[in-house]
Amino acid sequence: MMNDERRKVLDFIETQDNIFSKIETNINQVAKIANGQKFISEKTLCEFINQLKNLEKLKVEQNEIFLTIYSLIADDR
Repeated sequence: MMNDERRKVLDFIETQDNIFSKIETNINQVAKIANGQKFISEKTLCEFINQLKNLEKLKVEQNEIFLTIYSLIADDR
């Protein structure tokens, strides 16, 4: 793997990390609002849970991509 390709891969990984950091911040904000109001509607809670399930699926896919990337980098050395 060329240095330029490695740099692009590392940029991709960093971008992914930043995206998930923003998502985690948003989850914390929702929790703060729910705790402050001491109430969250059932509909809103269900939507939130569905989004968390989608997030979990994306995180699994991301980890699989990372494993593939790491194995490609390791095989290249």
